[in-house]
Amino acid sequence: MDIHPIGYLHSDFESRFGAPRQPGIVPEARGELHLHPPYNNPEALSGLEGCTHIWLIVGFHATPDRPWRPTVRPPRLGGNQRCGVFATRSPFRPNHLGLSLVRQIGLLAPPACGLALRGVDLIDGTPVYDIKPYLPDIEAPTDAQPPDLMRTALPGLRVEWRASALAELATAPAELKALITATIAADPRPAYRRGQDAAHFGMRLAGYEVAWSVADETAWVESVSPAPGKDSKGR
Repeated sequence: MDIHPIGYLHSDFESRFGAPRQPGIVPEARGELHLHPPYNNPEALSGLEGCTHIWLIVGFHATPDRPWRPTVRPPRLGGNQRCGVFATRSPFRPNHLGLSLVRQIGLLAPPACGLALRGVDLIDGTPVYDIKPYLPDIEAPTDAQPPDLMRTALPGLRVEWRASALAELATAPAELKALITATIAADPRPAYRRGQDAAHFGMRLAGYEVAWSVADETAWVESVSPAPGKDSKGR
């Protein structure tokens, strides 16, 4: 079976570092799904009115191409314990396919054809292979339980801002502060960097370079500046 992208997602996240590990963790995270020919026909989206959430079937295009392994080391287990790949959401999968549940905000303005989204966990340029409506009366069973190994929630970070970083937001979009705060609060650090004090990190987010540090499990936003060659939407 050959499958081809119906479109591509544009999001606030330019790389895997910083992108939430699951959809909905950062509700402020924006995305736009742009349908490409021959699928960019508005009739294909008719009937989605009133549908608040949709499933996206996507490709993990930024995941290194390496031989398939039956076990992985998910961040939720500290990055040291292995378990079966089919018991995880790891992007290191046999076919590099993923499933993401996102909030639908509405249709993109013409001449674009696609959807405006929130709560995305996908990096910019992610290929999308299909869209399906989320049906809560069918897909949210009250007795559902995750795998035993996945029941421990990952701790987040308290986020504080340096006065100088707040001053740098003066000319930035109004929603940028909330996006940065929520993204760092979800703790995007790799498992092996957790517990390391005085650690410094940097990421590109929504067209901005964000520098932050962690001390005593509190993250400090150190600076925010426009990324070279990017506009305020990260394009």
